[in-house]
Parts: sequence; structure tokens; C-alpha cells
Amino acid sequence: MVNRDQPALTLLAIDDTQQNLELIKEALAQDSLQILTAGDAETGMKLFLEIRPTIVLLDLVMPNVSGMELLERMVAADPGADIVLMTAHYSTDSAVLAIQKGACDYLTKPLDLTKLRSRIAGLLAEAERRRKTHRLDHELLDAYQFEGIIGRSPAMLDTFAKIRRVAPHFQTVLVTGATGTGKELVASAMHRLSPGAPGPFAVCNCSALVETLLESELFGYVRGAFTGANHDKVGLFESANGGTVFLDEIGDMSLSAQAKLLRVLQQREVQRVGSPVTRAVDVRVIGATHRDLRALVAEGKFREDLYYRLSMIEIHLPRLADRTEDLPLLQNHFVAKFAAQYGKDIKGLTRRTQLRLARHSWPGNVRELENVIGSAAMMAHGTTIDLADLPEPLRTQAAATDSEGALQSMEEIQNRHLLHVLENVGGNKARAAEILQISRATVYEMLTRIKNADGKLSYKAAGPA
Repeated sequence: MVNRDQPALTLLAIDDTQQNLELIKEALAQDSLQILTAGDAETGMKLFLEIRPTIVLLDLVMPNVSGMELLERMVAADPGADIVLMTAHYSTDSAVLAIQKGACDYLTKPLDLTKLRSRIAGLLAEAERRRKTHRLDHELLDAYQFEGIIGRSPAMLDTFAKIRRVAPHFQTVLVTGATGTGKELVASAMHRLSPGAPGPFAVCNCSALVETLLESELFGYVRGAFTGANHDKVGLFESANGGTVFLDEIGDMSLSAQAKLLRVLQQREVQRVGSPVTRAVDVRVIGATHRDLRALVAEGKFREDLYYRLSMIEIHLPRLADRTEDLPLLQNHFVAKFAAQYGKDIKGLTRRTQLRLARHSWPGNVRELENVIGSAAMMAHGTTIDLADLPEPLRTQAAATDSEGALQSMEEIQNRHLLHVLENVGGNKARAAEILQISRATVYEMLTRIKNADGKLSYKAAGPA
């Protein structure tokens, strides 16, 4: 019988030899670990699905179902479990294949009890670290969440401080940054912290509308102003009176619309299309763009006076690649978001998935990360998101970022090979050191050099020591 009040850490041993099961139970017995056993593959798989053990000791050769096949089924069901294969028929090829299929270690029979205790103690310590890290990450997520924006990097903390200072007083603000960096989130935060918070927050994407429609949308029109104008229409500025207007992609606004916008900012009044009458408005204006407005001014495509009017206060958002400290927090945030949205019990990402995401350059920034986690969470059928759940481009992404056939230094080749080994052993640095026949300290030194050489790489989520 399975104890429903089982401890947090559970080990499942699956072996068709009862003597081996008794030996394992006796060798690993401790108060903080519940040990369950199964004498055949099907019983073992049923127990695995029922209790979701922390560690599995799995015999490679069993009747009916091989240990390798059972390994694949377990990894597919719960990629977060640490699965150790045991066999009396060791071969380098089968060991490598087991690691590639998701095993974290490979032990030979008859079992060396000293080595077995050492391996299991390491895996238990690793599991406890992951549990503490998971709890700490959620605490950090609460601590570093500002008005719905996630970040603990110096650049984002500076941004949060600037928003706090500016929000109570601004009339116009320019938010800049690449597509997907969260400009609308900043605008929304500015509005909520401003005196205009009780009023409307009106949004217009300037790049989505042609010039005539944009002016009608922003400033309204009167009946008869143009063909099809069968009634008066209130524009965005009038409807947002007392609140905030957010003009996204303001760099795509026509020069004619820019002139009318400048009048609104200077005179605090709007004139509907086709009307000689002006109407006073009290609105705060936030413009956002991914484009270089200074360059557009130099090219004559953006009014210089409007640029200086808008950029009295400028808030610039960094790319995700320039704030990799925030990647684990953002991952946890989106996992929690989509787990709730899809009604799934997803706890986080496997270590090899964290490694893969940490090595991605994120050209689409936070929006791309959100889409990736959303897609993966939809595909996941266990408690963790694994590589197989990622969208195809990320799933098949080559470990090397250099172009094929490019000449590399010996150090670059060594670095690439280290990252490849780490990914295949789920980020386990001790196991990687053992495979590469180098010390764990050397692994850490190499990772430090890699990170210093390329700020895009982050190994904070790369798994156990």
C-alpha cells in the first residue's frame, strides 16, 4: 500500500529480482525517504504514475518490457524524475543511450552499496536544493513583481524606480524599446500610478491604421466630414478625458497626424475632423516606439518639436538578452500563468529545458518567451515542461550558434562540448565533470568564462552542482 502521508522525497525501485529490492531497501533506509518497490515493469509504471517519485532505480533487463522502454515511458510522463538505470550488462553505448533518453545515471550490478548510497545521497540533496530553489523563486517572483512587470536586473529595477518617480507628475512620456519588451505594460503601470488612474486608459496602435482612419480614431469627426460620416464620432482623446492615451508605435504616425497631436499636447484641446470647433481635454499621453525617433527626425519623417515634447521623459526598456538575470523569474511567472489558464498542475521546467532556454537569444524578447511557455504548457502532460514540449524551432535548435563549417578555436570547441554534455545530463555539473574526466571546479571555471565572454548566456537555472 502507498502511504498517502508520504514524505516529500520518495524512491521507487523496480527490479524483477526480489533480493535486489530487499538489498536496496536495507542499504538506503532513512527516515526522510520513503522507499517503494515493484517486481515487474507494469506494476512499477503504475506506481510511478500514482506517486510521482523523486528518484527511480530501474533495472535495465526485465521480462516483457525492457528497462530502456520503461525509461522512455517515465520520462514522457514526468521528465522531472531522476531515473537511475541498473544493469549487469554494462556497455558504453547503452550508457550513452540511457543518458540521451533521460536517465540521470547508470549503475552496474552487483551494486556497489557505497557507490549506491553516494549517488542517491547526491540526488536527494539535489532534489532538496531544487525544492528550496523553487520556493525561493516564487518568493522572488512576488518580491520583484512591479505593477505586473517582472524583473530583478539592475536595468529593470532602475526602470521601476523611474516609473514611481514620474507617474504622479507626467503629462507626456516616451517609452522606447524593441518589439516585445513590454512597452504597453509600462504605459499601463504609469496610468495606474498617476492621478488619472480613475479615468480611462485608451490604447491606439498607430501602425495599424491608415492616415485618414488614424486621425478619425484619435480626434473624432462630425457628420458629413467625409463620405460615410453619417454621424458624429467621439475620438480617443475625448473619450479618455481625465485619463491616459497610449499611442503605440507612434513613430509610424503620419506628419499630418503628428501636427494635430502636437496641437493637442500644446493647447490641451482637440478638433474633430470636419469641425471648426475645438474641445478642451485633460489627458496624459504616453507614446511608445521600437524605432529610433532621432534618426526619423534627421530623415524628416518625424517632427522635431513633437519629438522633444514627447521625450521630456523617456523610459527605455532593455532587450531580454540584456537582462538574462530575469529569465528564471519570467519563466516561473509564465508557467504559473498558463498552468492556471489551462487547468494543469505544471510546477516548472526540467533542467535541460532551462539550459536550452538560457542559451536562446530571444529576438522576440519577453513576448517570445511568453509564447514559447504558453505553447509548451499546452503540450505538456506531466508536472514539468520538457524539451519535447517546446515549439519545434527551439526543440531542434543546434547547440552551436556559429555558422556551419566556421573555424573555431580549441577553447570554443571545448566550451561547446561542455554545453552539449551539460544539456544531455540535465544540467548536472557533477555528472558532466565525471563524463568529461575533469574536476567540478574546472566545469565551474569554464562556465564562468563562457558567461563572461557572452552576456547572453545564463546558467543560474542550469541545474544542480
